[in-house]
Amino acid sequence: MKYTLRQLEIFLATAHHQSISLAAKELSMSQSAASEALKTLEQQFDIQLFDRAGKTLRLNELGRYLRMQAEALLDQAQELEAGFRQHSDIGDLKIGATLSIGNYLAINLMAQFMKQHPNARIELDVANTTTVVQRVRNYELDIGLIEGECSEPDLETLHWRKDELVVFCSAEHPLAQTKRLTADDITQINWIMREPGSGTRQTFDWAMHDVLADIHILLELQHTEAIKRAVEANLGIGCLSAITLVEAFKRGNLVPLQVDGRNFERNLYFVLHKQKYRSAGIEQWIAICRDCQ
Repeated sequence: MKYTLRQLEIFLATAHHQSISLAAKELSMSQSAASEALKTLEQQFDIQLFDRAGKTLRLNELGRYLRMQAEALLDQAQELEAGFRQHSDIGDLKIGATLSIGNYLAINLMAQFMKQHPNARIELDVANTTTVVQRVRNYELDIGLIEGECSEPDLETLHWRKDELVVFCSAEHPLAQTKRLTADDITQINWIMREPGSGTRQTFDWAMHDVLADIHILLELQHTEAIKRAVEANLGIGCLSAITLVEAFKRGNLVPLQVDGRNFERNLYFVLHKQKYRSAGIEQWIAICRDCQ
């Protein structure tokens, strides 16, 4: 075999950072050693994996193609090494979750996972759907938990559970008395919404597609708690996942509103890279998520 796993590690780290120096730092080696290993890899097969522009290295078409296979091979090699060691640790797991899932579901899921696998180390990255999908595609995350639809050809989407958005207002708002939003109300009130690119906003836009151009969005905020606070302050009406509103409805400071003729149901999904090796840790995480619905 003309290549080593270390050369593949250097290749992948360089692809991620687009820099030899940053790749070397990540792998705790000298820049010259990393550069020489990457150069040797290319020379052994008479290929070029990167387009070089100054100090920046960008994967070319061949590099992008081989990156997926290299990622899968290294994942399997790490799993094999763990088997050789017969170690009780199920391994590291990098999880991405959208804001509603990350802030209201993921912590309990992590607690369940760590209870079953006390030696496991989990990293949680919370961002909107677009960002989580991008990071899974770039092999920065092992698995993503998302609220929106994903049609990336390199990714696999698995159904997880049902969810539903709820329209709500402040307890002091006039609509709190009727607890209903009419067709006229939809285009006459101010809305406090999540930003474009979030799964919540995607579902809302689909549900309101026929009147979307007439809706007045006063604020677009990235965090659910900020939206709830703005609605409590009577700046407008909000629309968020039901899982984010349970405690607020119990306290009574926010009130759910029924909206006739609008479908706010949606699905939550797992998203994984098709070329990434599905380790025991990933399989265990999926199983725990499905058991804790």
